[in-house]
Amino acid sequence: MFVVVAKQVRVESRRSILLAALDQTAEFVARSAARSLARRWPDVQVHVVDTSPVDAIVREATRIGANVIVMGWRGQGAVRRFLTGSVSRGVVRRAPCAVLVVRRAVRRVQHVVIGVDGSSHARRAIALITRLQPPRGGRVLLLSAIDTMRAPAQALAPLGTRATVGAEVGFINRGRLVRARREIERASTLLAAAGWKVDAKVATGAPLRELIGAVGKKRVDLLVVGARGVTGIRHLLLGSVAEGALNRSPVPVLIVR
Repeated sequence: MFVVVAKQVRVESRRSILLAALDQTAEFVARSAARSLARRWPDVQVHVVDTSPVDAIVREATRIGANVIVMGWRGQGAVRRFLTGSVSRGVVRRAPCAVLVVRRAVRRVQHVVIGVDGSSHARRAIALITRLQPPRGGRVLLLSAIDTMRAPAQALAPLGTRATVGAEVGFINRGRLVRARREIERASTLLAAAGWKVDAKVATGAPLRELIGAVGKKRVDLLVVGARGVTGIRHLLLGSVAEGALNRSPVPVLIVR
């Protein structure tokens, strides 16, 4: 277990009151983190570095081969104005591993929602959860949301053309639903074998809206999504669903790549 506390701030003089307060806060945060984590991880190591928070966290995670980076959404005290959501977002975009972003305190992760879309990142997210020890009563909701295709307006097209286009759109949508159900079944089998109680749902609608809706309707402790979906463009560091979940989820978000 490694903890990185970054305290870089751009100032003209190292004697500034702001920098002194930032130094004190960084040391306090480091000591507090070490005390809290030592109860579970006695060999915890804490590093206070004078550099960019994003650079420091990503570099250390890469150096030690981290499995997961855990971050809050905002800093506290004198560092609050510097460690805003932009730092968490920067780490998520550049991290070499999964990132857990925590907006509010969670005493126990018992109910989890996982977005399933058949992408390699989503499959890695499921694999990561299977490696966790399920808590007593631990339950997972697997949610696959299909943004169905609609036939374009064809008011002036011949009846035969409209029928052909409609049939093709229906065929594509049915194929998407079949693939979604197949992926849900696969994930359900893996998670059930790992000891989780599993619920599954295939919904039609925008994936982000369905995921946030599921989190809001149920007593959920954690939302898990892949960093990019099946339609993700390789040069993009974070897909639209993951980015939206990071911005809108009221519960902690685990983004897996």
